Amino acid sequence: MRTTLNEINAITLFVEDLAATKQFYQDVFGHPILFEDDNSVLFQFGNTMVNLLVTPAAHDLINPGIVGPPHGGARVQFSIFVDDVDRECAELERRGVPLLNGPIDRAWGMRTATFVDPGGHIWELAQNLRAGDAS
Repeated sequence: MRTTLNEINAITLFVEDLAATKQFYQDVFGHPILFEDDNSVLFQFGNTMVNLLVTPAAHDLINPGIVGPPHGGARVQFSIFVDDVDRECAELERRGVPLLNGPIDRAWGMRTATFVDPGGHIWELAQNLRAGDAS
């Protein structure tokens, strides 16, 4: 086990409809399922695992913390760096995924677009526009 806090290994997202969110993640991201049971589905995103966990199980996980309501306002955004935001947005459109915003060229040198999963979590696609910089 590591003794330093230098990387995120897993992110757990609380969801109301596990089946719909699982299907969304399979359709949009195409990553294999690492684990699945009645309460959760675990996907691998590079070096990070994303766990979809139904709200009743989330209550048990974070007790005495409180699980916020779905669509109660954004509190997190996940970013994926891509080579071509417009191409990825066209693919999302082909898959029936509406964009929240974008593509937009940002003042800080990125072109971005965002979409929302069924649990209300915001995902951003980001392309570095600065010449010579890696995305």
